[in-house]
Amino acid sequence: MDKLLLAIDTATRIASLALHDGARVRVELSWESPDHHTVELTPRVAGMLNQIEATMDDLAGVAVSLGPGSFTGLRVGVSLAKGLSMARNLKVVGVPTLDIVAHAMHDAHASQEAHTPLVAVLAAGRGRLVACKYQWAKHAFAAEGKAWLTTARELGADWQETVRVCGELNAEERHELKKRLGARVELASPAASLRRAGYLAELGWARLRAGQVDAPATLAPIYIQTPSGSPA
Repeated sequence: MDKLLLAIDTATRIASLALHDGARVRVELSWESPDHHTVELTPRVAGMLNQIEATMDDLAGVAVSLGPGSFTGLRVGVSLAKGLSMARNLKVVGVPTLDIVAHAMHDAHASQEAHTPLVAVLAAGRGRLVACKYQWAKHAFAAEGKAWLTTARELGADWQETVRVCGELNAEERHELKKRLGARVELASPAASLRRAGYLAELGWARLRAGQVDAPATLAPIYIQTPSGSPA
């Protein structure tokens, strides 16, 4: 069997896993996990490997979502990735979570002549969102500045052009953005906004091929700091 990359994303309550062989996603699983990542993750990785008649010995590397996101969720995912990397001598790649959200929009933007700016968002709890703006450059999305904390009532207040928004938005937040911003916002569909580990696997595999690997001992989650200094 070809060597596999395991992709792990537990950044928020939407968790996702995938196995990629360098050419395609072999199996992918996404689900809503209300802070049960610790007990759910390992059995589901084992189940995916069994689904395609593979074992841990078939893994060549691990890609993991680094955040921003939930403190507990990120800790669980990053800890599993580091543990597998060190125990089995696997290469590990950390990918910012919002880059995964943005990458899902790649094909839709690649065919456009004029590329609409993109803002990717994640749920940050207590009605807040973490957002990051992306611009299309060299056939891919590149983050423009750092991620920031906002809400659906604040996002886009200063936009003068139409911006596409994708990522974790509930029905109320989608309604609020569309009602307030009108033609200044284009909302990706809920299905297109689902954060899938298959996209993380694509990014991870590309970075593995380019030799852009991380040191497992120093790999750490990315947190957005609130004004009080605590993680979002």
